[in-house]
Amino acid sequence: MAVRSQTLQRALRCFCLGAFNLLGREQVDLPYAFEEHAAPGRPSLYEYRPLVRNFVEARAERLAASDDARIAIDELRREPAAAIFARAHAGVKPTEEEALLRTVLLPLLVKTAEACGGFDWDDGAFDHAYVDFERSLFGERRSYAAVAPVVGISSPVQLELGRGIRLRPAATGELATLWPEARGLLPADFGREPDRLCVLELEQALPPRAVGPPDAPGELADVVTALRLATAAPVSAGPVLFERLDWRPLGVRPVLPIAAAQPGGEPTRLDAFRARLTSELLSRLVAADSDPDLGEALDRWELSLFQGEPFRSEQLRESLSALLGGTDGLWASALRASLLLGESPRERAGLMAGLSRLAGGGRATGEDADLLRRALVEVLMHGDRARLVEALDESALGLRPRPAGYFAARAVAS
Repeated sequence: MAVRSQTLQRALRCFCLGAFNLLGREQVDLPYAFEEHAAPGRPSLYEYRPLVRNFVEARAERLAASDDARIAIDELRREPAAAIFARAHAGVKPTEEEALLRTVLLPLLVKTAEACGGFDWDDGAFDHAYVDFERSLFGERRSYAAVAPVVGISSPVQLELGRGIRLRPAATGELATLWPEARGLLPADFGREPDRLCVLELEQALPPRAVGPPDAPGELADVVTALRLATAAPVSAGPVLFERLDWRPLGVRPVLPIAAAQPGGEPTRLDAFRARLTSELLSRLVAADSDPDLGEALDRWELSLFQGEPFRSEQLRESLSALLGGTDGLWASALRASLLLGESPRERAGLMAGLSRLAGGGRATGEDADLLRRALVEVLMHGDRARLVEALDESALGLRPRPAGYFAARAVAS
């Protein structure tokens, strides 16, 4: 066996040997789980699985208190390539030592024990587990992934959404295999209802010296926003995401609250057109970082999805004003929005009447909320918000044709 770090290998081997000795002396039979894996339209599958991981993690404090554990953690802290494991639970666990115990020592012990079928030591089982860990530790590239259950939307096939993120059907038991605690962290009825069968998956290649995981909660929150804009569906993700590194469990992190909360509405199926729109919106959401008014409009629209009256209407008014009003106020934003969304003079007059009522303090209807969603989509797809406002004003004065809307242009093209 080619070992790159003999010192680290000896420290981890001593930890596992000591743990085997400690756990084997308990003379307690390993518990087993009888798990059901349900799938719509198919018979349930059942798995009889020894709970080595649960048995080990229940004794984590005793294992961490051993001299072997302290020595192994010290060796890992000296290794720069292990920095990402030390920071895997940042914000959840208080110390690097706890993170290294949870992401390296315990998984290595569990993998060795599972290969041994218990706590009867076998050198070959440890060697295989260690080589797999060292290959991940010192590899030239690392494969990082974060997976979060998603509700409110469905797709029978995998759809690429950009930025390394995809929506795909969840594989039976995929989360429980790497994260046995996942069953208690999933949304209610996940895997059973049509709109609770998919996951969002972020996948990225990391450099070998990466010291921390990507901002997966932020990336997935952007995708949820893009899906809500593109589909008007009650999409949410989480409440937690599951991270892995080279197919090893790395950590569990909470999804951002705005993305984890589910708004009201009817679930929908993501088709190819709206998947493409979601991808394009996702690539343009970064514009909000340099445009505070656009960011304000997006934030207030998304907050309105979870609020009752009168706060919902007020959020929509503030969103409309920030999006297209500028220094000219709500009436100007209503006029610009009606020009942007209406395809004919009659349609624009109807839109202007409804938006003016909202701008004047009236209660927002469901149609008003959807108009604002469409306006946000159009502004994002045009790209330059300031130039779009200028073009709309010139169109109102008859100096130029109105800017073509995204949906109208796509309809003509198809």
